[in-house]
Amino acid sequence: MSALTEPLPPAGRYWRGLAASPQLASLVILVVVLIGFSIARPAFLSPLNISNMMAFLPELGIIALGMTLLLTAGEFDLSVGATFALAPVIVMLLAQNGGIDIGTALAIGLLVCIAIGLINGLIVTKIGISSFLVTLSMLMIVRGVALYITQGFPLKAWNEPGVFVSLLAGSFTLGGFRLYTSLWWFIALTLLCGYVLNYAKLGNWISAIGSNRNAAVARGVPADRVKIGLFVLTSVLAGLAGMISAFRISNASPVAGTGYELEVIAMVVVGGTALTGGRGTILGTIIGAFMLRAIRNGIVLIGVPGLAFNIFVGAIILVMLIVHAMIRKGSLRR
Repeated sequence: MSALTEPLPPAGRYWRGLAASPQLASLVILVVVLIGFSIARPAFLSPLNISNMMAFLPELGIIALGMTLLLTAGEFDLSVGATFALAPVIVMLLAQNGGIDIGTALAIGLLVCIAIGLINGLIVTKIGISSFLVTLSMLMIVRGVALYITQGFPLKAWNEPGVFVSLLAGSFTLGGFRLYTSLWWFIALTLLCGYVLNYAKLGNWISAIGSNRNAAVARGVPADRVKIGLFVLTSVLAGLAGMISAFRISNASPVAGTGYELEVIAMVVVGGTALTGGRGTILGTIIGAFMLRAIRNGIVLIGVPGLAFNIFVGAIILVMLIVHAMIRKGSLRR
C-alpha cells in the first residue's frame, strides 16, 4: 500500500476533518475581519464599542437560530423581519390602548407569531407551495398589518419598571462591558438549539428531511409535522427578538426589521449551513452573526458610509459560498 493510500492515524483524521469543517473557514474570516478593523481603528475593540455590538447582536442572533434549523430542513422564512416588527406593535397597542396588562399582551403577541408560523408551515407542507413564495407573501401581509394598525407611526414602547422589562431588556455590567439580558436569552437558546440539532432525535430528523425528504418519510420521519414546528419556532423567535428590541430602545416601529430576513439568512449561510438543506451548524451561525455585526460596526467606525454595508455583506457571502463549495468538493474527493 502506497503512502498516499495508507489510512491516516487518528490524529491525522482529526486535523483533516477539522480543516474540512465549514465553521473553521468562517472562524478564520471572522478573525481576519476583527484584526483588520482593530488595526484600522483601535477603538473597535474598546469596551464601549464592544458593548454597542453586543447590545444588538443577540436580537438578530435569536432569529438566526430558528432560521438555521429551518434551512437545515430545506426551507426558509422571508417573513421574519415583518414578524419582528408586528409582535411588539401588537403588544404595545394592547398594553397601552387596550387596557391589557403587559404580561397578557406579551402572551397574545407570541400567539400571533405562532399563528403566522403555523399558516406558513401548513401552506408549504399541505398545499405544496414553495416556502419562498409563501413567506414572501406573508412578509407583505404581516408588514401591511403592522403599518395599517399603527397608521405608519412608531409606538412608544412600554418602559414602566417591572419583571418583563427586566427579563427582556434589563442591563448589567460585566468586566467593564455594559450588556443586556438579551445576551442570556441568546446563550440559552443557542445551547438548546445546538443540543437539538447535534444530539437529539429531532436534529437527525431535521437533517434527514433536508437531505432527502422522501427517504426520511420512508424511514418513518414525520416530515410535515417537523417542518410546521420549525416554521412556528422561527416565527416565535422572530417575535421574541422584536419584543426584546422594542423594550431595549423604547420604541415599536411598524418598519422595524426591514431587510432582516436577508441579513439573517446571510448569517446562517456564512456560518456554513447549506441553503439546499441537510447540513446545519449552530456554531457556524454564531460565528456568522458575530461576523456580520462586526462588519456593520467596523465600516461605520472607519468612515465608510453605512449604505455600503450591503456591498461588504454580499462580498463576504460570495467568498464564503465559494470556500464552502471548495471544502465540500475536497471532502468528496477524499
